[in-house]
Amino acid sequence: MKTVIGRYDKADFPELMLENLSVKTDTGAYTSSIHCHDIQEIEAEGEAYIEFYLLDPSHPKYVHKKFKTKQYERKVIKSSFGESEERYIISTIIIMFGQEHPVELSLSERSNMKYPVLLGRKFLNKKFVVDTSVKNVSFRQKQQTAKKKE
Repeated sequence: MKTVIGRYDKADFPELMLENLSVKTDTGAYTSSIHCHDIQEIEAEGEAYIEFYLLDPSHPKYVHKKFKTKQYERKVIKSSFGESEERYIISTIIIMFGQEHPVELSLSERSNMKYPVLLGRKFLNKKFVVDTSVKNVSFRQKQQTAKKKE
C-alpha cells in the first residue's frame, strides 16, 4: 500500500547531516535533486571523486562541510526547460514517515529555488501517492511520534 505524501514536506538525510530539510514532490521530474555548490570532480592517484557543498551559506541548515565521495555517476538530465545537462548523481538515505529509503540525488545548483530538494518520480514510484491538497504529512507524523515518547 502506498503512503500519501503532500506537495511539500520535511525529510532527514542522515548521511548528509541534514534534518528536517524542506522537500518538494515533483511528479514532472524523473530524478530527485538537491541544491549544492562548488562541485568539483577530482582525479588523484588514479582515482576519481567529487567534492561539493550542500545548500548555501545563507540557508539555515547549511553545515559548511565539504562532502567527498567516490560513489557517484554522471548522467544527462533534461531540465524543466527541455535543456539537457550533465549532472553528478549520488546515492544516499532519506528518512520519511519514520522509514529509511534509498534515494539517488542529482547535484544541482538550485539557489534561486524555494525548496532545496525535489523528490522525483523515480523515488516516489511504488512508495508514495501525491496528494497536492496536503503538506508536511511526514513531518507532522514525526512530531507526533516525538511527543508520544516524551
